[in-house]
Amino acid sequence: MRLFNSVNDYGAVAQALHWLTVILVAVAWALGIFGDLLPKGAARQAGLAVHIFAGLALLVLVAARLAWRSVDPSPASEATELGSWMARWLGAAAGIAHYALYALLIAVPIAGIVLQFARGDALSLFGLAVIPSPWLKDAAVAHNVKEVHEVLAHALVVLATVHANAALMHHWVFQDRTLVRMLPHSKQ
Repeated sequence: MRLFNSVNDYGAVAQALHWLTVILVAVAWALGIFGDLLPKGAARQAGLAVHIFAGLALLVLVAARLAWRSVDPSPASEATELGSWMARWLGAAAGIAHYALYALLIAVPIAGIVLQFARGDALSLFGLAVIPSPWLKDAAVAHNVKEVHEVLAHALVVLATVHANAALMHHWVFQDRTLVRMLPHSKQ
């Protein structure tokens, strides 16, 4: 498998960055939603630590994705059998969705960092370093930031679901290679 993208297909690096992002978003979101169901004590603290780790890893991964895209541009969009106005509309919607996904992939973890600090808690950077909270604990601010963090996280998951459904629509309805190009070991 090629590391770099070709004119028509995504390479191994772009695919790996994409699917790692999917996994990290799923883990962070699931722990954010169901973390309170973990038993109090060590299990809940471990769940929160993994949630924070996944969020920080997403920031690093988004930076890597953006850097990689600047070196290795994405292949051109697949041609579909649609009228020109529909193809333009779908292309514009896809472009907006991709920018929104990137914005949310950055905004959600940043809101999580602000939440951690608003709670007066330090932020562990992958166990390598710790950043103490620059603010005093403020329950009201923490509550508001938590609401923002949750709304943005839900928006990210909804938009990612729309993105996945659009890929499935391309595969099953339009019968083009949009989905297959992002799958590892697909026929090139």
